[in-house]
Amino acid sequence: MPSITFLGHACFLIETGGKRLVTDPFLTDNPLAPCKPEEIKADYILVSHAHFDHLGDTEMIAKTNGATVISTAEIAEDCKNKGLNAHGMHLGGGYNFEFGRVKLVPAFHGSGIAGGHACGFVIESEGKNIYFAGDTGLFGDMQLIGELHPLDLALLPIGDNFTMGVNDAAKAASLLKAKKIIPYHYNTWPLIAVDPVDFKTKVEAETTSECFILNPGEKYSY
Repeated sequence: MPSITFLGHACFLIETGGKRLVTDPFLTDNPLAPCKPEEIKADYILVSHAHFDHLGDTEMIAKTNGATVISTAEIAEDCKNKGLNAHGMHLGGGYNFEFGRVKLVPAFHGSGIAGGHACGFVIESEGKNIYFAGDTGLFGDMQLIGELHPLDLALLPIGDNFTMGVNDAAKAASLLKAKKIIPYHYNTWPLIAVDPVDFKTKVEAETTSECFILNPGEKYSY
């Protein structure tokens, strides 16, 4: 059974298809990180954009593990120039990896790199579909993401200021119609402090989704 472990901020460890995938590995200087980057074992690293709190420890983890970075073409090229294994993609494109399929979907946010675009990911593996939204504002085409890829799990930012806040993220949940929702990108710093229980309450009152709040270091099988 696939599982997901929350490692703080926007970092998740997803174990599926016999592989270990890490999203946006910001661990160094993350006050909520439950582990150090050198403790991470990963086969793939999915990077949604190049801001410091998402690109984070990608280089070190990729070099230590021989992991492949999956990201937009610009970020992948930058990683290759640093001697990393990388697979470049772009919005709307999908590719079959050894663990399953990854599709890049839009995220409305800065790219953090010249000429680029922020993205989210839909991961199809072991008969399950996961949506990792990256850093994004609310946008109507989330409904299409849910329609095209019926979602077992959606991971959504809720911290406001840089991304969706609680109300917009709850609306996103209603558009996506995922069976289960897990929030992230909140309470790392006072600037993005929110109560995830408020989000859970709204999601479960206004949608058919179940919401699960994970503390950093907690694991959930889906």
